[in-house]
Amino acid sequence: MSRAINLSLAESELIALCRSARIGVSAIEPLKSGGTRLVCMTREGADEIRRRLAGNIIDGEVDRHRFYRPP
Repeated sequence: MSRAINLSLAESELIALCRSARIGVSAIEPLKSGGTRLVCMTREGADEIRRRLAGNIIDGEVDRHRFYRPP
């Protein structure tokens, strides 16, 4: 299972939930199409989020912002 999850929740809500559940966050980003993409540090953390927020998971492809990394 992937550590990345697309959810129909605000970034601030996810950060608060991850802190309270002691789930490490590797990356988090807002989605163009609405919602937030969350990448957990571990598969176990991602599984816990999926279990807790099953009704908020966005299925299928989502529209993401382009990411720029400076050289």
